[in-house]
Amino acid sequence: MLIVGRIGKPHGIRGEVTVEVRTDEPEARFAPGSVLVTEPGAAPVGAASEDAYQVPERLTVEVARWHQGRMLVAFDGVVDRNVAEALRGTLLAVDSADVAPPEDPEEFHDHQLVGLAVVTPAGERLGEVARIDHAPASDLLVLRRPEGRTALIPFVRAIVPEVDLAGGRVVVDPPAGLLDL
Repeated sequence: MLIVGRIGKPHGIRGEVTVEVRTDEPEARFAPGSVLVTEPGAAPVGAASEDAYQVPERLTVEVARWHQGRMLVAFDGVVDRNVAEALRGTLLAVDSADVAPPEDPEEFHDHQLVGLAVVTPAGERLGEVARIDHAPASDLLVLRRPEGRTALIPFVRAIVPEVDLAGGRVVVDPPAGLLDL
């Protein structure tokens, strides 16, 4: 699955929600009629478990629009603020098999990198890619080290000179001390 957004707070009283966009193609992913797979967040505060709204496995986009720099989305069946509030924190995803690979050979989707072995230029195994964090300055490879720790590696050419999808590895040339932080 490829995460494309996370539902935020409701907007207004008719069921619209804010969405924290996590895709480079929001107009395509949130186009009217698009069906998104959900990964529910925590239950709403104060909701009794038997009375809590059950987040559906899929949500269909009715309308999506930008408002003051935020994506606002109305989903089919979400008709009021209470239901919209129950969706808060829900992750929205698409099946990675439905996503075309990037045209640029220097661009990768997160799901292509997660699980790849991370090695030095000399071939020493450093661990594997656990996830990608999207930071303002650059993306970060979250490296799961063999001893169980994690390390953050800026995903920039100077430190990550090679990504070999076919070989199942990412070559990393970390500066001294980077993996010790």
